[in-house]
Amino acid sequence: MKADAFGELLESVRQAGSIRRGTLKPARVTKFKPADVKALRSSLGQSQVEFALMIGVSVGTLRNWEQGRRRPEGPALALLRVATTNPRLVAKALRGNCQSFFSNRIVGSQKNAAICLDREDAVS
Repeated sequence: MKADAFGELLESVRQAGSIRRGTLKPARVTKFKPADVKALRSSLGQSQVEFALMIGVSVGTLRNWEQGRRRPEGPALALLRVATTNPRLVAKALRGNCQSFFSNRIVGSQKNAAICLDREDAVS
């Protein structure tokens, strides 16, 4: 890594630490409203179970986001940002999640697996 790039990276890490400690305000803050998460899910025509399986979170977590009790953070927030601009592309990219989820569980999930796999065909 070049010295200039490393210096920028180091400064960025220091700024992130200052923001986390509250001694510096962030340049921008992105917050997802509960309606945004629900609208995104609805735009894909998916149930809460289907959408939660697709993005790899629990249904309870998704419900908490949609009802405003919690806010998405970290990788989930990044994924939702991308999905807001191109939901079909994200659905297509993540469609393998349903298959791997259901192949690892043998507990009466055949109905949800069928729904999920049908949705994947519809998104392709």
